[in-house]
Amino acid sequence: MKLVLAPMEGLTDPIMRDVLTHVGSFDWCVTEFIRITDSILPDHIYYSFCPELKNDGKTAAGTPVHVQFLGNNPEMLAANAAKVVELGAPAIDLNFGCPAKTVNRHRGGSVLLDEPETVHLLVKAVRDAVPAHIPVSAKMRLGYLDENHTLDNAYAIEDAGASWLTVHARTKADGYTPPAYWEKIQPITEALKINVIANGEIWSTTDAKACIEQSHCKDIMIGRGAVTTPDLTLCIRENKNTPVLYWQNLVELQQRFLSGQFKTEIGMIGRYKQWLGMMTKAYPEAQELWSLVKREKQLDKILEYLNQK
Repeated sequence: MKLVLAPMEGLTDPIMRDVLTHVGSFDWCVTEFIRITDSILPDHIYYSFCPELKNDGKTAAGTPVHVQFLGNNPEMLAANAAKVVELGAPAIDLNFGCPAKTVNRHRGGSVLLDEPETVHLLVKAVRDAVPAHIPVSAKMRLGYLDENHTLDNAYAIEDAGASWLTVHARTKADGYTPPAYWEKIQPITEALKINVIANGEIWSTTDAKACIEQSHCKDIMIGRGAVTTPDLTLCIRENKNTPVLYWQNLVELQQRFLSGQFKTEIGMIGRYKQWLGMMTKAYPEAQELWSLVKREKQLDKILEYLNQK
């Protein structure tokens, strides 16, 4: 079974990828989407989204990092894909799943699922632009406002030469509201010759098993569940429903996070509080720590509280 860390805007940034792959259980991860419009982006943009490009396209733990693009311009997607591969990207992923209103309003992300022919054009443009040994994949939802084109889009992605397809088991209209409809991935899995990876609402080993059973996929992509419970992939691999890491292990991961590179201290603090707030759902110790740091604005003070745990 392959376990993949999902691309999540504002959440699985380079620091979070470093921390979660440091646990050592992901087969690969995917960057937050890089929006492509009408130009070839400068190198520094790629290095900001994916500093791992300077490390052979891998995190410090050795986990490959695939670069994800979002856009609707086939020529510019192709040109930027060729460039980022030259910079060291091991694979390219295309985003047809983002449900954000601003993105969709500019004809990007999940809104394109109403245009299977456009989806095919974009995937093929990128596939043709990069060397044959570089995988090109796509991530989609079941649809935009409905599921009328689910299989059309899946076939379009396969026919365009994608190496695999990841499916988030909800439409854009469903948003992120539970449940994820894993069983609706099954017809895609059975229809395509390429591999299909299931995604959505995987919070535990029990969820992972149910997702695989209902979707008929062999591999899964995990998003918020992996951030909330950093040892989730270890639990899945070891078939355990109880934590594999102790709180002290998680303290060390948090210290690693807070020692990462960030533009501003206040930005780092905001990101850390976001993560700690998510971990309060899984760990009583995180709830106690949250009560101490939730109004704290100084990084040194937060580290002091953390070191006391």
